[in-house]
Amino acid sequence: MGTNQVAITFMRHGRSRADDEEVHEGRYDAPLTETGRAQVQQRARLWLENQVTFDCIVASTLQRALESATIVGAVLNVPVEPDPDWMEMDNGPLAGIRWDVARVQFPQPAFRNPYETFWGTGEGSLDMYLRAARAVQSVIRRGPGSYLVVAHGGILNDALRTIVGAGPTVNSQGVWFAFGDTGYIRTVYNPERHTWLIQELKAC
Repeated sequence: MGTNQVAITFMRHGRSRADDEEVHEGRYDAPLTETGRAQVQQRARLWLENQVTFDCIVASTLQRALESATIVGAVLNVPVEPDPDWMEMDNGPLAGIRWDVARVQFPQPAFRNPYETFWGTGEGSLDMYLRAARAVQSVIRRGPGSYLVVAHGGILNDALRTIVGAGPTVNSQGVWFAFGDTGYIRTVYNPERHTWLIQELKAC
């Protein structure tokens, strides 16, 4: 890696209790399950074995991501810094509601433009996209180094859309990146040329 480059690895958290509960997650602050903790431990140990390390871990403040970051930080001996800009989408009244119940109480509209709020109180897709851009900018402004961002599938997708030049999703259409449990994407940014290199994509 060049001396002025910013290496950012974007990782999704491990399996959370909300996955087992079959509820909408978003801002529902579900903890990791034991399976999720084991997934993160395994990812961290593989990085340790392959001598992968980071200068800092930046994490969403929601506990499933923050705990994942803390586990990786403990294994790799790297400090963790919470940043609320990396939280998952504010999904308003859907947070914590079972999928089957939500389909009845909050049926998906035929169309939702990016300027609308999500069910009146949540974020619109443009809101989240702009937050993701700000979060990426904050990491880059830390300067040259290697960073791990631990967050959520939705916000990570928007972060990567800002990187590849894709706009916010409209009615769930557009570019998507696959992030399973502890899935990650390794990127390198060259600030002198404003170029991004995607080095590795591991869905889970």
